Amino acid sequence: MKKILALLLALVMVFALCACGGQPAAPAESQAPSEGEPAEAPSEASADSYSIGICQLVQHPALDEATRGFQEALIDKLGDKVDFNYQNAAGDAATCATICTQFVSDEVDLIMANATASLQAAASATNDIPILGTSITDYGTALNVSDWTGVSGVNISGTSDLAPLQGQADMLNELFPDAKTVGIVYCSGEPNSKFQADTITPMLEAFGYTVSEYTFADSNDVASVVANACADNDVLYIPTDNTAASCTEAVNNVALNAGVPIVCGEEGICSGCGVATLSISYYDIGYATGEMAYEILVNGADVSTMEVQFAPKFTKEYNAELCKALNISVPEDYVAIGG
Repeated sequence: MKKILALLLALVMVFALCACGGQPAAPAESQAPSEGEPAEAPSEASADSYSIGICQLVQHPALDEATRGFQEALIDKLGDKVDFNYQNAAGDAATCATICTQFVSDEVDLIMANATASLQAAASATNDIPILGTSITDYGTALNVSDWTGVSGVNISGTSDLAPLQGQADMLNELFPDAKTVGIVYCSGEPNSKFQADTITPMLEAFGYTVSEYTFADSNDVASVVANACADNDVLYIPTDNTAASCTEAVNNVALNAGVPIVCGEEGICSGCGVATLSISYYDIGYATGEMAYEILVNGADVSTMEVQFAPKFTKEYNAELCKALNISVPEDYVAIGG
């Protein structure tokens, strides 16, 4: 009897061990996700998304168009895989520095600097993050490079808004051949404006004009400086100048009352206070800057070897309202601004 009980106990133990065994579980990494549950994205997918800091010196139509063109170029190419952090410095260079320093802290993939003060601030903030400028008249002047060759050799490139100054001098002479004196008005704090003034002065003098410069420090003394310039001259010339662009109403109030016409360096200023300009499209140079950014971010282009690009075309434009008010007739090859 004892032998039978022992045999039965042994059989019970064998069956219990078999029941607790079963097949080994599959390794965790081999298990497929449940139906309807998205698979985890690979870690390198983050490389398909780019963050870009945009520092714009001041809000006015020309710079706004350059920023719009830049953003639309990248959206056209990258869709929603690009994130813009747009910051406006409200015309203050110190604020540009603060903005660009924050971009570096945020570790953005690229900085777009719209206008000279923004470019200078970005250049001071980082030697590593690629920087693309736009609305920069002369990169050599902006970066204090005396032997500028068109390529920076550092982490900076971009597009220029320099219209042909000889063409603008020719335009002024075409419209006002009988004038004797020309006053050049610009902000003393903008080195690119000084560059334009120095460059166009001998071109105007070659037509026989007597040329004088009138500079204002900021928006507070624009009206008084323009009044002095109007009192002394038959025609004024305002180059591409960000401070002047933000003060066109004040400039126009003085010049129109004085009956003195203004030839301008770009469309935005001309639409506010000028009679004519040989202008570029700021949207186009902004778009070209966006295409450069794509080459850097996606295709690995070296920003230090990229040549600064210029606008591909220029248009003779006139301000129909001011031309009518000042009784100025323009040739048929001029296009009305906004027309």
